[in-house]
Amino acid sequence: FFEDEGYLVLKAASGEEALDVLRHEQIDACIVDMRLPGIDGNGVIRTAMQEGLLHRFLIHTGSADYRLPDDLLAMGMSEKHVFLKPILKMGALVDAVKVLLGDG
Repeated sequence: FFEDEGYLVLKAASGEEALDVLRHEQIDACIVDMRLPGIDGNGVIRTAMQEGLLHRFLIHTGSADYRLPDDLLAMGMSEKHVFLKPILKMGALVDAVKVLLGDG
C-alpha cells in the first residue's frame, strides 16, 4: 500500500532485523508491530531512540489492550501513534506518516 503511495518500503521479519536495518539505512519513519520474533516492537522503538537511530515511529498492533509503556511516553510517543489492526481506512495511517515526516 505504501509503495502505491510513492514511499520506498523496507521490511524486517524480527525486532533484531528491524534494528539492523535502522543501523544501516537512512530511514525517515518506521511502522512497528508489537508482536515480533525476538525483540518486540516496544524494544525496537526503545533501542532505536536510545541509540539515536530514529525518533519517528507508529505502532500497528492487533492487541486491543495495548498501552504505551511509561518510558516510551516519556520519549514522546503518544496514543496518536498507535493504530489497531485491522485498519479499514489505510489513508489514516498514510496521514499519520505524513505528519511524522512534517508533510501533513
